[in-house]
Amino acid sequence: MAKKWPWADRADQLNQVEQLKLKQDGLDIIDEIIHIYAKEGFESIPEEKFALFKWAGVYQQRPKSDGYFMLRVRIPSGILTSKQVRVIAQLAQEYGRGLIDVTTRQAIQYHWLRIEHFPDIFRRLNEVGLHSWEACGDCPRNIVGNPLAGIDPYELIDTRPIVEELEKTFLLNREFSNLPRKYKISVSASIYNPANAQINDLAFTPAVKEIDGEEVVGFHVWVGGGLSNRPHLAKQLDIFVRPEQVVEVAKGITTVFRDYGYREKRHKARLKFLVADWGVDKFLEVLTGVIGPYPSRGIDKTVSWNAGYFNGVHPQKQKGLYYVGLNIPIGRTSADEFFQLADLADKYGSGGLRTVNTQNIIIPDVPEDKVEQLLEEPLLKRLSPKPKTFTGYAVSCTGNEFCNLALTETKDLMRRVAEYLDEEVELDTPIRLHINGCPNSCGQQQIADIGLMGGKMRTAKGMVEAYTISIGGHLFGAGKFNTQLKGRIQADEVAPVLKGLILFYKEQRKPNETFGQFVERVGIEPFQQRLDLLLSQEVSG
Repeated sequence: MAKKWPWADRADQLNQVEQLKLKQDGLDIIDEIIHIYAKEGFESIPEEKFALFKWAGVYQQRPKSDGYFMLRVRIPSGILTSKQVRVIAQLAQEYGRGLIDVTTRQAIQYHWLRIEHFPDIFRRLNEVGLHSWEACGDCPRNIVGNPLAGIDPYELIDTRPIVEELEKTFLLNREFSNLPRKYKISVSASIYNPANAQINDLAFTPAVKEIDGEEVVGFHVWVGGGLSNRPHLAKQLDIFVRPEQVVEVAKGITTVFRDYGYREKRHKARLKFLVADWGVDKFLEVLTGVIGPYPSRGIDKTVSWNAGYFNGVHPQKQKGLYYVGLNIPIGRTSADEFFQLADLADKYGSGGLRTVNTQNIIIPDVPEDKVEQLLEEPLLKRLSPKPKTFTGYAVSCTGNEFCNLALTETKDLMRRVAEYLDEEVELDTPIRLHINGCPNSCGQQQIADIGLMGGKMRTAKGMVEAYTISIGGHLFGAGKFNTQLKGRIQADEVAPVLKGLILFYKEQRKPNETFGQFVERVGIEPFQQRLDLLLSQEVSG
């Protein structure tokens, strides 16, 4: 039963999903799936209920009429035990045709699930402390964080207890299960911003402040970030938060979003729109009315951005222990590989694994004398700690293979593009390639060195899949979204066109100049001219 909310008094002004949420809390759908629809079958599900399935972490798979579902599993900060990994693998093997995707928010996704599978899946996930609940929907979703939390030589404090407390606070909490739109939280104390603070609704980043003559380690707070087709970079509030205050501040900001956020139009309901309209000063004023006054900002301790890449062997802050970052090409793996990863974590590490927002995975706590033996394991030939230049930095959304929103296929295209570039271009500097099949930005193309966004293009042979190219995105400092070049590229021409653009960079760059630095130096116009030339050659060819 839905709670009586203040905005119910203006129900006629709300969008259809909001009106549905006034009648029923999204969390109610979990029991309905378990006790009604799983027993009565796919045909028994009323059409309007599918909008609420997201609160169970469930989306309809493409095509909707076939009755298959995608399920997303929350992995806060990406931290997993080998026992959890084996259960994930077992469920994929039994119900999901062996397919496992790692997402850009450190979560796990299944495909090919049927409605009758969910009671067993929910139960077995819950038995090992995992949940799909609220992995989607208008609620606090999976909390992203530093995948090296607790082992990172470059973190100010271990954020695992904070994320754990946030998870307990928000998960299945009906005070916060009816937000205006999806709500994404990021927490990291690393100086390299691995949790992409600026593209989250709410983010905590490391800071210090002198209070009563003592230097206190804590956090600065960012609000209003988000991507999709109207991206916003988060803004920093003038507030300093001690570690023990993070949960209360998070609750306060979420309360402000819940009570003041926009509910009239779905496409203008994220927190970013409220922050943009109010500005950070008014937002902080309203927040202060909820949580009371806090000290002003201290000193930012973020020094750079590692883009969430941890490939290779690296020392932990625990002497004699190492973590090994493995590349999962385009984030797609399998039940068989997850079983093997669990075995490797037990054999060489402490039985833990970490998922990364670059769709990769980390084996932590490997003693120095076991590193070389781990590197010889057969699985590491595909999930390589030393991936090729382009394959190792390629990120992809799900695409129209499964997603109802996607306009184009993405996973296989990005795999082929990266492999082509690795064959055709010799480069000693990584270039981050991200692809999206629609404007919703699950592949986070706006922060990529080179971002691809899918759409349709009319040709003499009819409508075909095509892509726009954007360049120069990053999250250094305040961050900057990439700039879209003019022109659409047919899917089968993406690889050679990218080769031409990358060779332009390679030929003209200064020593040790990254792609992003090169774009900053030369500007967009030379790339546009090169793209125009490449496209004219394709047409004439």
